[in-house]
Amino acid sequence: MLVAILLVAAGVVAQEASVITVKGTEVNNGVVIVDVIKGGKGYDLQCNQGAPSCAPLKSGKYQLVELPSNSGMYDCRDVQVFPNNEGSTNDRDNKLGEYCLTDK
Repeated sequence: MLVAILLVAAGVVAQEASVITVKGTEVNNGVVIVDVIKGGKGYDLQCNQGAPSCAPLKSGKYQLVELPSNSGMYDCRDVQVFPNNEGSTNDRDNKLGEYCLTDK
């Protein structure tokens, strides 16, 4: 049983990072909306302006990590965004922000 718990815990820690491309950012009624492309499909990242982990992102490439259900600050597909450090997915100390990922 201990082995099963350790395997589940390791799976949560070893989350896969996806490379996203930010196309642009806008602020609308206190909501930061970031237009991104992930895997050839368009998405929006949204967060509440003024929240500690809410930052408008400049155009460019970043790493996105989807958090497990019921973790994070939003009740949605909660994600964290990090700088795109070529080939490194373990640089989790430089989180740029936390967002709600929504389909377009």
